[in-house]
Amino acid sequence: MRRNTLQLEDDDEAEVNLTPMLDVVFIMLIFFIVTASFVKESGIDVNRPNAATAERKEKGNILVAISADNQIWIDRRQVDPRALRANIERMHAENPMGAVVIQADEESKNKLLVQVMDAARSAGVKNVSIAAEVVY
Repeated sequence: MRRNTLQLEDDDEAEVNLTPMLDVVFIMLIFFIVTASFVKESGIDVNRPNAATAERKEKGNILVAISADNQIWIDRRQVDPRALRANIERMHAENPMGAVVIQADEESKNKLLVQVMDAARSAGVKNVSIAAEVVY
């Protein structure tokens, strides 16, 4: 009889309680989700022109891309030039402190770049920049 009592006590001690570990994992998951910065991308890769005086901007910006075949992309979707101002206004309302950064391909037309700049300014954005590759 004594032997069975010892065997039951050993089985109880061998059990591991996983609840505190799961609590820690969920707290870490929530921490990483809350502290992650979500970057909005324009949707396409462009070959930006080189510039010796280019500066890096770290803040959340509204990215507008102009492809080599003169298509405008915002937030991974193609935008018609006539709807550009409305899209910039909507994104500027979501992020009032953000600037518009135009990522124009070096093969794109200058006319389209000016249209995008005008649309951004008429949407109420004061800080409009053109992206370039930094040359050292």
